[in-house]
Amino acid sequence: MIPRTAMRKASGAFAAALLSSVLSTAGPVLAAQAEEAQREPLQLGFLAFGDSGLHNDFVTPGSPVATREEFIEKYRRYWDEDYRDPAEFIAPPAYYLKNHGSYTMASGQTPVANAMRKHCLTASCEFALMLGDNIYPDGAVGDDSDKQRFAGMFTQPFGDLGVGNPNYRIYVALGNHDWRTSRDGAMAQVQFLQGNPPFYMNGNVYRVKPPAGGGQVELFVIDTSVLLAGQDVILADLNPDGSEAKTTRLERPDAWTKPATALEKNMVVWLERQLKDSDARWKFVVGHHPIWSGGGFKFEQARVLRRLLLPALCRYADAYFAGHDHTLEIHEDSCESELGPESSRPLPQVVSGAASKQRGLHTAFTAHQSAKYPANRTLFARGMIWGFAYVRLNSDSATVDLFSTPNSGGGEPKQEFSYIFRRRSGALAR
Repeated sequence: MIPRTAMRKASGAFAAALLSSVLSTAGPVLAAQAEEAQREPLQLGFLAFGDSGLHNDFVTPGSPVATREEFIEKYRRYWDEDYRDPAEFIAPPAYYLKNHGSYTMASGQTPVANAMRKHCLTASCEFALMLGDNIYPDGAVGDDSDKQRFAGMFTQPFGDLGVGNPNYRIYVALGNHDWRTSRDGAMAQVQFLQGNPPFYMNGNVYRVKPPAGGGQVELFVIDTSVLLAGQDVILADLNPDGSEAKTTRLERPDAWTKPATALEKNMVVWLERQLKDSDARWKFVVGHHPIWSGGGFKFEQARVLRRLLLPALCRYADAYFAGHDHTLEIHEDSCESELGPESSRPLPQVVSGAASKQRGLHTAFTAHQSAKYPANRTLFARGMIWGFAYVRLNSDSATVDLFSTPNSGGGEPKQEFSYIFRRRSGALAR
């Protein structure tokens, strides 16, 4: 009779030989799956927040609005001009600028930062995504005045997120407002964030594995402002009933926003290759402009991005994170356009653009969008809100929690919605 210990040793040797054979002969997909089975279980959490750049010390108020009543009426006119339902009107929180003798929209930057800190006292927060429009109204300028701007927009509100964790990083994408002044201004922001932890950038397009993921999580950060500037994008407009209006006018991006480097000119090809070649368990694409949203005036940009990005996102990514619309939203794209009607792996998209500036949801437009585009499934959408997203990874499952914080400015996090999805990339790899 063969002793059990000898049998176990023999079985172990056979298993090791079998694994070695699989890795050497079965091809990259099976090899990756076999290696993945050997990994330790993954558990971590991270924040996602965008459009955080509204700061009361850097606003340009325009014509003075002397009373709160005038302020409310000003935003009521904007609401009506956009064909939003008058019964749904909510005035944004107001802030009085003493130097200008005028009311302006209050910033939620500090309340949201405080809410994220409070949430992370009881939750695992290993890194964060900063989803663009980091500086309002017009980005950095590339001179000494940026020092005060960077302190107000980055270091003071968010610089101590993750304090005590030397590996904590805030991975940053650029947005359209970050490009408003010049290419030098946009790159000045990139340079500052490259050299001042916990912020992290490696150019305006990059891939990175956060240390907390142990190689199992990879981020692919793209610059959707530059990507769109290289395309013909129709200027979006709505009919009075909230449906898409047909126009021929094109957006006119600033010349310095158009793709200039080899990486910028080949961003779509780069993204698909990097996603396909990645050995990470979770693959998240991070940009500024969404592929679906309910604000009402971003749909032409979204249409172009779906054409450009869905081939790579649907085949290789687990989720897409964006801001731009100052709302909190979760959508699923069926990916039927890329994977066929038999696809059972919708692509999740998280829109988290409510970190400083409020904007209303356009409910009439959202209803028309849902009817016209069955590929999109809107799971949650809310405007006129300050807030952020929090994502928990547990092996092959992810939970997205959306949090608001009240207009009173106290910085208390309040959970608004929770969404669970399974990892896509392993099932789709080919």
